[in-house]
Amino acid sequence: MPDELEKFILGDTAISAIEQASSSRRRFFGRRKIQRTPITHCENCGTQLQGHWCAKCGQPAIDYRRSFRHVIADLLNEFLNWDSKFFATIALLIFKPWRLTNEFLAGKRVRYVNPLRLYLVASILFFFAVNYGAKGLHVEPGKLGPKDRAELEADLKKEDLPPAAREKLQALLRDSSPLPAPSPSTDVSSPTPIAPSSSPAPGTDKEKQEYGKIGERPFVVFDEGKSTTPFERWIEARAKEKMGEHGTKMGLFIATLFSNLPYMMFCCIPLFALVLKILYVRRHIFYIDHLIYALHIHTFAYTGVMLIVLATIGLNRVIPGPIAGWTIALLWIAFLVQIFLSIRRVYRQGWFISIFKFLFGGFVYLIVLVLALAATFFLTVALP
Repeated sequence: MPDELEKFILGDTAISAIEQASSSRRRFFGRRKIQRTPITHCENCGTQLQGHWCAKCGQPAIDYRRSFRHVIADLLNEFLNWDSKFFATIALLIFKPWRLTNEFLAGKRVRYVNPLRLYLVASILFFFAVNYGAKGLHVEPGKLGPKDRAELEADLKKEDLPPAAREKLQALLRDSSPLPAPSPSTDVSSPTPIAPSSSPAPGTDKEKQEYGKIGERPFVVFDEGKSTTPFERWIEARAKEKMGEHGTKMGLFIATLFSNLPYMMFCCIPLFALVLKILYVRRHIFYIDHLIYALHIHTFAYTGVMLIVLATIGLNRVIPGPIAGWTIALLWIAFLVQIFLSIRRVYRQGWFISIFKFLFGGFVYLIVLVLALAATFFLTVALP
């Protein structure tokens, strides 16, 4: 009875492991070599196993009481399918993206990575590279005046300012130079270069905006009194807060905009599938099939752009000149040809109709991307 209670509490597998550990011989440095028995029954439901997976509940026969490297390998396999399946999917995606979609739609799914999981991995890598490249983008607002410096210093005193934003503002104050003080010998009565406003009234100087010299002009100028409706005034106030009075925080705004691009592209994928559904409405294809192709072709686009950019960097360092330029141009042409061939071979239509739908669908999706980018810009300005 006590043995039965002990096995009920600890489990048969744990008891067998303890018994084997106590009966095994000591190895060098006093370590015991535990002989693991193969798993014959599912540890979840107790069903006898006929393979690696339980036929009743689907749990794999994996013993996690192993070395740490085996556990890490299992975790990578669960998240990325980091085995021959992953590399086979990547190779097919780069060289024959249409075949990957056709194989998945034909029911041969176990040998390839899930389309959504594949897209998420490619999207994370792609936009990580974009944000990394955006860090080297410096937007110079020109020389800062006393008012602009006071505005930036007031923002730095805010306690709820994120650390990244604080670092960017400090770098902006450190790298920019103040406006030069007017020289005593300068004739104050001499006219300053001015630029007329959008609707100047003749003979009046009040409606003219002074910008100064080209090297000292602000990056962004908000015209006072031009906003008439409450909504326009609210948008102008939000833009001043995000970009600065004279564009002094434009670099921070662009970095925030870039960080919102992954969400924008993820929302555009269903719209791209909707465009395909409208283009091929007479083919009676399910929307989910268009969505799978949209995931695959966006993943191919991210992967292809990253590879071409890496090839461009490598070629410009190794063989700069016309040869590198022509090679890069051929890579971009091959990139577009792959997208066209994927549309033709997935939807199986003739050359003429495939070319027409490729161009027309690409134009429509370009409009969708522009509208989505405008909406993302507006949300970046409007949201706190």
